[in-house]
Amino acid sequence: MRLAVDAMGGDHAPVQIIKGVEKAIKAFSDLEITLIGNEAEIRKTLQLEDRIQILHTEEVIHSDEDPARAFRRKKDASMVLAAKEVKEGRADACLSAGSTGAYLATALFVIGRIGGIIRPALAPMLPTMNGDGFVLMDVGANAEAKPEYLLQFALMGSIYAEKVRGIKNPRVALLNIGTEDNKGNDLTKEAFDLLSQADLNFIGNVESRYLLEGVADVVVTDGFTGNMVLKTIEGTASSLMKMIKELMTSNFQSKMGALLLKSKMMELKQLMDYKEYGGAALFGVKAPVIKAHGSSDAFAFYNAIRQARSMVQSDLATEISKKLSE
Repeated sequence: MRLAVDAMGGDHAPVQIIKGVEKAIKAFSDLEITLIGNEAEIRKTLQLEDRIQILHTEEVIHSDEDPARAFRRKKDASMVLAAKEVKEGRADACLSAGSTGAYLATALFVIGRIGGIIRPALAPMLPTMNGDGFVLMDVGANAEAKPEYLLQFALMGSIYAEKVRGIKNPRVALLNIGTEDNKGNDLTKEAFDLLSQADLNFIGNVESRYLLEGVADVVVTDGFTGNMVLKTIEGTASSLMKMIKELMTSNFQSKMGALLLKSKMMELKQLMDYKEYGGAALFGVKAPVIKAHGSSDAFAFYNAIRQARSMVQSDLATEISKKLSE
């Protein structure tokens, strides 16, 4: 199995990306990786040569560039070449921590959609209190959605939960402002009807305040709402950990208490840390495409690679295509 990695995308590229790649190479003996980016910069950090190749390019798409314009102008950008490696059969999946908009455009126009998919969806794993996590989709690939989009999101998310995460008969929920069947706007009401009739374990509407309680394995919504929910959860988790740290280091007594609770606090941090869950998968394209968090460190990028590997092993794109043809 070979993965194509954009070595230059993200806030901490290429150093943390390369360290994450090396960690993955050590962990998975079946893995080969093509690092794509400035070879001189890559070699400053790269310590392993085994099963790692370098594809040199000096073009990079930066996060402050217009995504569509950058994709059109920078045909040799590191993330574009990563997608081309997949398109041309030299890699099984691609990963980037770079510009989300540009990467989505690259995946759609270079790799292409699975036949029958109307719109792909960007779907991260988010934490739950029981540690199982859930898939939230869409979180930004489609700012506006139609009911049939949400139906396809639910189908793809359910297949992912079953084939990659090993959940039998995964629970699918629709994000809404209330749990009653008739709640919501026209989009959610129509989507509710479609989901109720689909071959899914649809458990109905779910409110955002219950998401972290593990009420569902897959939660579907439009990309605008999903992106706000995602960033609210990330921001709240980060702020909460900072507040706890400040309280526990405010005086001598609290510091003594913090020492006693250190192991439990580390468990809480691990439970809420996005780094544990890998990246956001772009469902609906012909091969696994993983968008790692822009601020990914080596551990986070390693988990994104682990996620991509699992998706390749499960042949997710084929499973989705089969489901749509039923």
